[in-house]
Amino acid sequence: MQDIQNFTRQSDKPWLTYYPDGVPADIDFSSSTSLLDLIEESVNRFANRPAYSYMGVEVTYAAADKLSRALCAYLQQLGLRKGDRVAIMMPNIPQYPIAVAAILRAGLVVVNVNPLYTARELQHQLQDSGARAIIIIENFAATLQQCLARTSVSHIVLASLGDLLGLIKGSMTNLVVRKFKKMVPPFSLPDAVRFNQAISHGQRLPQTHVSVDGNDIAVLQYTGGTTGVSKGATLLHRNILANVLQSELWYAPATKLIPANEQPAIVCALPLYHIFAFTVCMLLAMKTGAKLILIPNPRDLKAVLTDLSKHTVHVFPAVNTLFNGLVNHPAFGTVDWTKLKLSLGGGSAVQSAVAKIWLEKTGCAICEGYGLSETSPTATCNPTTITAYTGTIGVPVPATLVKCIGADDREVPIGTAGEIAIKGPQVMAGYWQRPAETAAVMTADGFFKTGDIGIMDEYGFFRIVDRKKDMVLVSGFNVYPNEIEDVMALLPGVMECAVVGVPDERTGEAVKLVIVKNDPALTETQIREYCRANLTGYKQPKLVEFRKELPKTPVGKILRRELR
Repeated sequence: MQDIQNFTRQSDKPWLTYYPDGVPADIDFSSSTSLLDLIEESVNRFANRPAYSYMGVEVTYAAADKLSRALCAYLQQLGLRKGDRVAIMMPNIPQYPIAVAAILRAGLVVVNVNPLYTARELQHQLQDSGARAIIIIENFAATLQQCLARTSVSHIVLASLGDLLGLIKGSMTNLVVRKFKKMVPPFSLPDAVRFNQAISHGQRLPQTHVSVDGNDIAVLQYTGGTTGVSKGATLLHRNILANVLQSELWYAPATKLIPANEQPAIVCALPLYHIFAFTVCMLLAMKTGAKLILIPNPRDLKAVLTDLSKHTVHVFPAVNTLFNGLVNHPAFGTVDWTKLKLSLGGGSAVQSAVAKIWLEKTGCAICEGYGLSETSPTATCNPTTITAYTGTIGVPVPATLVKCIGADDREVPIGTAGEIAIKGPQVMAGYWQRPAETAAVMTADGFFKTGDIGIMDEYGFFRIVDRKKDMVLVSGFNVYPNEIEDVMALLPGVMECAVVGVPDERTGEAVKLVIVKNDPALTETQIREYCRANLTGYKQPKLVEFRKELPKTPVGKILRRELR
């Protein structure tokens, strides 16, 4: 077996052969030391460009910078000091990136919070992070009210959907949201300060310079909690900055095809509290001077397509469920997809059937990548020069090592399934205040153990087989749900599907298949005939269930644990 201590040898990185021309194997970090450098550079270079587009209103880089500096000054006068945590609980609205820049400028730590959390979930995250302040949209203020007394939060900034839309449009938007659509449940937070009031107050205050370097904490990114208690991945400035630079270099072969007279436009339909959108949409847009098209509610597919029909779209990051929903929507053709240069798939496996129809309708192949909250997130990605779906998660991005290991943490032979382990500058410093759990996921030679089972082929391309805990053990045989789901997605009439293991007296576990149909005529008999033709005996589902929808995270990952 290959000695993992020698893994860094050139011969042990076969993927370098498949790097596109111009993409380096390593990264030069000398020009930037923290995310503040990135923010300052973007403002200086792109001041007059639109930074954010939201509900028909554009905010320039200079305007966003002015607002973030005022908010920074406001946060500092509250008595918040370097290293204090500030939670952000908002959808994709301009206040989000403005708040991020303000928090980082003040030397504080961003705690990204899912705005759809229940009071119990929110309480856990606020307690665990020790957040002293929160910037939250009023739509979810009632949730905060329920748990506030059991947290360390003493300062609340309350945003609304219309804050930055101008006096008339903003007032009308807030009126509709509050009174007609009734999207703001009653709440009582008497000490909260409105976002625009905080900005106004901050504009009259001096901003104190805080020295920040790459080893300071930038973000506590909480894991999805799909495999246990949600933990905060401690991401340093240098971790996230490294991943922004890695992404910029990796995507360059595609983004350089954007005409020089067009400002790059990145669609941000994925929620900014998720690390995929946080890094690959928001921060990469800053780094490259792109316009970020903010989509506050990606579940409203008609509204998404209506919004995108007004823009030139160059880069579209999404998860499989969003690609699938959009491409099957009757209004998909109202968007001009001819300028699309890069379709990025992540968060969950992209199914071949979805990738096929996306390519047919847009002419732009989905470039699938892989990463986690703990890796800021991107660790691997397919070359952006691909012209068709590969069925893999690609190769390690620059300055990154990836291998598959066994139970003894030693690398397994090429072509053998093992736990994917990652080493690179984007890997977290550890789990927030959980040294034992941090130690449990790190190997002796500094690789992060992902909990995902994968295979590396002889060319250095990786393929996810499944998560350890999602694997179904049928009579001693390993059954990986992703394989069955990918096969079933090719059956006409199947809109979405998921596979879980259920207890079985004879085989220990059995396969259960849950399907959402887009053809009412599809029957269980047809499904079983299809499975018999495409899956070996022990992989065929013992139970088949039809549902109207599958439980998912807000990012679009199917929650198999809820199906169990």
